[in-house]
Amino acid sequence: MSYIMPFPEKSFLLDLISRCNSLCAFKQIQCQLLSRDFLRDDLVVNKVVNFLGKSADFSPYACEFLRQIRRGLSSFPYNTLLSNYAICDNPSAAILVYRTMVKNGFSPDMYTFPAVLKACGKFLGVGEGNQIHGTLIRMGFSDDIYVQNSLVHLYGVCGESGDASKVFDQMPVKDVVSWTGIISGFTRIGLYKKALDLFLKMDVEPNSATYVSVLVASGREGCLSLGKCIHGLILKRASIMSIEAGNALIDMYVKCECLNDAMILFGDLPEKDIVSWTSIISGLVQNKRPKEAIELFSTMQTSGLKPDGVILTSVLSACASLGALDYGRWVHEYILRAGIRWDTHVGTAMVDMYAKCGCIDTALEIFYGIRNKNVFTWNALLGGLANHGHGSEALGCFEEMVRSGLKPNDVTFLAVLTACCHSGLVDDGRRFLCKMQSGRYNVSPRLEHYGCMVDLLCKAGLLDEALELVKAMPMKPDVLICGAILSACKARETLELPPEILDCFSNMEFHDSGVHVLLSNIYAANRRWGDVTRIRKLMKEKGISKTPGSSTIEVDGESHEFVAGDTNHPRNEETRLVLENLGYQADLGDAF
Repeated sequence: MSYIMPFPEKSFLLDLISRCNSLCAFKQIQCQLLSRDFLRDDLVVNKVVNFLGKSADFSPYACEFLRQIRRGLSSFPYNTLLSNYAICDNPSAAILVYRTMVKNGFSPDMYTFPAVLKACGKFLGVGEGNQIHGTLIRMGFSDDIYVQNSLVHLYGVCGESGDASKVFDQMPVKDVVSWTGIISGFTRIGLYKKALDLFLKMDVEPNSATYVSVLVASGREGCLSLGKCIHGLILKRASIMSIEAGNALIDMYVKCECLNDAMILFGDLPEKDIVSWTSIISGLVQNKRPKEAIELFSTMQTSGLKPDGVILTSVLSACASLGALDYGRWVHEYILRAGIRWDTHVGTAMVDMYAKCGCIDTALEIFYGIRNKNVFTWNALLGGLANHGHGSEALGCFEEMVRSGLKPNDVTFLAVLTACCHSGLVDDGRRFLCKMQSGRYNVSPRLEHYGCMVDLLCKAGLLDEALELVKAMPMKPDVLICGAILSACKARETLELPPEILDCFSNMEFHDSGVHVLLSNIYAANRRWGDVTRIRKLMKEKGISKTPGSSTIEVDGESHEFVAGDTNHPRNEETRLVLENLGYQADLGDAF
């Protein structure tokens, strides 16, 4: 179809511009516009500008077009073009167009700068924004509230909280956009308390965007009371209850560990997007409710929404927690089938899932296939190797990680010490505990690191060294360290402990029945009958009883939990017979 006609009417050409989708076709239309002298008409020029603003690829041609017809033009077409480029996929085009137009004689006005500053914010161009800030001051536009709000937003999204505060503090009049801009800026860079303090000082009515930023800050600060107040305000003003506000409320309740409230709110949402599902599923995983997370993910699949890499990362973490290998493999296959981008986060979650499910070879294969590994990727592999008794391999991977240039963190050293503990590598454990505190790494051991080392020494029968380490610790021991020490005493039939250790244990709050029983026995051996009575009484008052052990196994994609003493499982008898048969075969093996 040819766009060229002998005598096209203006309305016809305008219609062609509206339907045009290529620069080549537009150039044919432009020939007719020039020959008919239609480019003096503001309506035609605005139509052309709207077309040229569709794509940043058209920006060089747009600049040339406006240069040729600039005489007599108002600033409207220029500002329209800049506004279109500010929201496109390549916002830096707006800056190039702005500079070209100024060079060709265009004089910016108060409507120009907000569009250009918005573009700077989209590609985090704080340097370009600073230059434009200087220009608008020289031109006398720094007192305009729209320009000031744009500056606050720019500096906020670029993390320049000092500059944002300076502009905000100098504003004689502040509207809801001003307050929202500064609050969201502080929230974005993690200054949550400052964001909340500013919110409490607001002297204008907040809008939905304000509430969303404050809910995020409330969740990160654990400020549940304020979050609930905002929830009530949103319910009173139904007009501001958007899907973004609903998602922010879910996130706030999740971060404040109020999962039940989050689940109720999620169920009440009239509309759910991928962010809604991601917030609640990741929240369940983070709060150690992986089974519910997987069940909810299965429900999501029936909703028609397609999962992305973020939510699949959470689902893989849930699979890792449950040891749900079949489900994890299904997620792996789905990622490959759907062509989801395999980034470091997805790869790390995959390594973690296979490692925790005992598929070390698969975890290694995926690990070495990840192009950009970070410290979390290495930690996932090290943790898997450590927990499955591959101590020497874990130590080798640690050295490989250091050679790659990455600096180990506290989680890395915890994984290495765990590897030493599970494999009985006492000398290596001592070496790594010293190494982490060296000037090269400068990582302060946490209670978990000391606990790992104490457990290693106790299992190796080095109770005296373990006790010396407990005395030297800069913090009080926890229930795990106490349990390791007491278990070592019981194994060695050495029921005497230094008084300072016993006194330390006696002042601790325990909720573990086994530790209470062991501690009671130790007190009895040391003839501290008053403490024995106190421990027994404390157990009775707190209702502490022996928690039955349990095991989980996955069969045909379904997780089964077996609790000690429970005979209600539908396949209980079949399981008992198999276990008896295995025990019989083990006895035969021992006999030979």
